Amino acid sequence: MDARVRFRDVLGAVPSLVVDGPGMVRGLVGLATLKPSATKSIGLVFQEAAARHPDRPFLRFEDVELSYGEANAQVNRMAETLARHGVKPGTTVGIMAPNRPETVLAALAVVKLGAAAGMLNTNQRGEVLEHSVGLLNATALVAHGDYRELLPDALDLDTLPGTNDANPDECARVPAKATAFLIFTSGTTGLPKASAMSHFRWLKSMTGLGRLGVRLRGDDTLYCCLPLYHNNALTVSLSSVLAAGATLALGRSFSASRFWDDVVRTRSTAFCYIGELCRYLLNQPERPIEREHGVRVVVGNGLRPELWDEFTARFGIKRVAEFYGASECNLAFINALNIPRTAGTCPLPYAVVEFDGDSAKRTGGRLRKVRTGEVGLLITKITDRAPFDGYTDAEATERKLLRDAFKDGDCWFDTGDLVRAQGFRHVAFVDRLGDTFRWKGENVATTEVEAAVDEHPDVDQSVVYGVAVPGADGKAGMAAVKLRDGVAFDGASLAKHLAAKLPGYAVPLFVRLVGAVEQTSTFKSRKVDLRTEGYTVDDDVHVLRDGEYVPFYAEYPAEVAEGRIRS
Repeated sequence: MDARVRFRDVLGAVPSLVVDGPGMVRGLVGLATLKPSATKSIGLVFQEAAARHPDRPFLRFEDVELSYGEANAQVNRMAETLARHGVKPGTTVGIMAPNRPETVLAALAVVKLGAAAGMLNTNQRGEVLEHSVGLLNATALVAHGDYRELLPDALDLDTLPGTNDANPDECARVPAKATAFLIFTSGTTGLPKASAMSHFRWLKSMTGLGRLGVRLRGDDTLYCCLPLYHNNALTVSLSSVLAAGATLALGRSFSASRFWDDVVRTRSTAFCYIGELCRYLLNQPERPIEREHGVRVVVGNGLRPELWDEFTARFGIKRVAEFYGASECNLAFINALNIPRTAGTCPLPYAVVEFDGDSAKRTGGRLRKVRTGEVGLLITKITDRAPFDGYTDAEATERKLLRDAFKDGDCWFDTGDLVRAQGFRHVAFVDRLGDTFRWKGENVATTEVEAAVDEHPDVDQSVVYGVAVPGADGKAGMAAVKLRDGVAFDGASLAKHLAAKLPGYAVPLFVRLVGAVEQTSTFKSRKVDLRTEGYTVDDDVHVLRDGEYVPFYAEYPAEVAEGRIRS
């Protein structure tokens, strides 16, 4: 399959852009003129949209529909309560809640006050959750339902609204450079890092992804069943909706069997995806309803090249706004031209460079770009127009920077991702570098998983890594485990232990029992060799099924790819 983008591909896309041209021009102007010093914010964008069309639907969720005007009034009432609890510009509010309209409204209430909303991953428990809450240093915590047991000091999301419908004065003064959201992302250090999302970067997403790529209209509805602590929901979906004054339809969670029923019921004309969602939909039996929808555009990341044509043909998808981005990355790529099998283009400076093992390769102290068609490490230049918001941890921030990459004094962000340089400033995502691998749309830090495995009393030492499963997106977790002397492997006990310690997507699907964990002279595990060997080895390999680890069987990888095995 030819992965390059050629002139004929670009030229062929031009006629379809005629209708959307004026809006795309406004998007380009916005990208070129928006500055971090501007007094513009997410809350202000939402507030102005509510003033322009108060009766237009803003949120749909099951049997509930909220207009822009109703939603803005409720956001303001929430802001009043939060302000009484000390929330003001520069503070942080932790939010732990499922996909519900109130979760969106609470996040908007926080940013209207000039504070930052720390969106806690609802899968986190125990030590990991304590660590994440500690990173926020929150003035207030907000939780919904059962999550209040995990955060006993949190305010109840359902009783958060006050009585004042007026827009808070602070909203008109929030600068674009201020932090709007803190999104938790797994790093190679093991425990989650809180990645800062400024209003400026969110607004660039609204202008770039929303107006240039997704290009919704006011009568469109975008369906999102991805969790609201994920940037695909909070940034990509919400910003695309607000860019057009469109409607956001929320799903509680993704269900392959009811997905198209929800899309049709909510009258959605667009939806947001991650690659695994697309594969699960393709693995479902064909049903008439999957062609009865009104979807004309989808936006997301991770749609594999080998599935692209099948996905668009089977479900009648006219346009795919595939993009590349990350919670902490200072820019994004968007497939604005609807060219198949690409993550699109980006007008801001980036480079695809040679890599060696798990890091960028320097020759004579400098980095070297790969040629068109080749795979390399994606790095993005840090400038005034594309600042790096970083993490709450300054050391973690510095580790992601590549200084003096091409000349003295320049500074680049290391995405840790491998992409293919396709030509005409287009790239396609290929894989993750280093200790972090991606599974179920989440980045999994191997050191975090290793810590949980090693806590089991039967385990002497472990090494965790991602392995490719044919037909599945990302990398599935695999642990090479050395048991303590004289101990027999108890697959049920280990599986139960890991389920209590880790989010479901981080629990390894494969366990390989080894006699020793090989190390280098600097006491680093030989993880590259283990990744290469995968699960096709003569060692004792077990797999996760029905809540326990059972001996490996030949059909297991196919069952994983088809979505029949869920961690």
